[in-house]
Amino acid sequence: MLLAPLFFVSLLLHGWVGWRLAPGLAAFAPAVAVLWLLLGLSSVLMPMSLLIRRKAQGPLQQLLTWLGLLCMGLFSTLFVLTLLRDALLLLAWGALAQSGGLASQALDAFRVWSAVAVPSLALTSTVWGFWNARRTAQVVRVDVPIAGLPAVLHGFTVAQISDIHVGPTIRHGYLQRIVARVNALGADMVAITGDLVDGGVADLQRHVAPIAGLTSKHGTFFVTGNHEYYSGAHAWIDELRRLGVKVLMNEHVVLQHDSGHGAVDGSAPRVPGEIVVAGVADYSAHHFDEAHRSDPQAALAGAPAAASMRLLLAHQPRSAAAASGAGFELQLSGHTHGGQFWPWMHFVKFQQPFTAGLHRVKNLWVYTNRGTGYWGPPKRFGVPSEITHLRLISA
Repeated sequence: MLLAPLFFVSLLLHGWVGWRLAPGLAAFAPAVAVLWLLLGLSSVLMPMSLLIRRKAQGPLQQLLTWLGLLCMGLFSTLFVLTLLRDALLLLAWGALAQSGGLASQALDAFRVWSAVAVPSLALTSTVWGFWNARRTAQVVRVDVPIAGLPAVLHGFTVAQISDIHVGPTIRHGYLQRIVARVNALGADMVAITGDLVDGGVADLQRHVAPIAGLTSKHGTFFVTGNHEYYSGAHAWIDELRRLGVKVLMNEHVVLQHDSGHGAVDGSAPRVPGEIVVAGVADYSAHHFDEAHRSDPQAALAGAPAAASMRLLLAHQPRSAAAASGAGFELQLSGHTHGGQFWPWMHFVKFQQPFTAGLHRVKNLWVYTNRGTGYWGPPKRFGVPSEITHLRLISA
């Protein structure tokens, strides 16, 4: 990573924000000084946090990483709001030109109070977003109607977690709280749909260890996300298998599920229902290892044709078209974070077919988890994290 261009771009962007806001704050000299001081610090801390976040985390490096990522979240919103302010000022100036200058005082007043409002709103959303990001994800309950689902599988539950990003600011305690909340659900199986980590095994092994404590009737299943490939996917696959997690790499397992209830007349137990649980490598995995090319069709190879249900774990929603063609009834994905914080949730749709929630692709249901953790800035504003508790029901 080239240091000089990175710092120069950061300085340029921060300088532009200061240039646009400072004149409106001219009547408040201390505020102008504070604005420029904070922008100057942020312009250095932001790129510095990106440079040191993957290095060994001593106390000073951890502090700088935290400060830089907090600045990143704050500046992201500050920059967008400054752009919106400029757009409104341009519209107001055009309206003023049409009115012959009769509303110049109103425009001056808008220039001042908007210069105060922009950093105030950015700071407020960042504080609120920090609280949302650091709290343990709430449980989102979703019923998925499946046509032809046998009675024995009605009520089968999946606890899905995704995009936790154990790394620079998400550590052992954060993951332990997630594990405890998932275990409290008593799900039939647990699905981890990628981006569990953001760093190497040597640095994060201790912090990922709580994942071994996940409990469910049929076990925990994992598929790789793009961040596993940034972090050494092969080593993480080995580590997760060592922790007792079933990693599915374009392959499947067949679960024999018995609800534990007797037949309707109470005479005999029900015949177990078969669920094929398949998983594919990340949609972009072939860029890192051709042997990991994502292939939903291959993941079903050899699966029993008479299985009652076919469930696919795929990190990116973009796998949906291929999953539908392969004959799956349900796909569980993540990757998008739901946009993580305003306004980025409005841009995810340009890269993924779905941003969050339950959607339909022909005969396939696709559920996209908003993320159980966060990436980069510890900030979730307008997009809460989630642990999804999915329940299969007869359509």
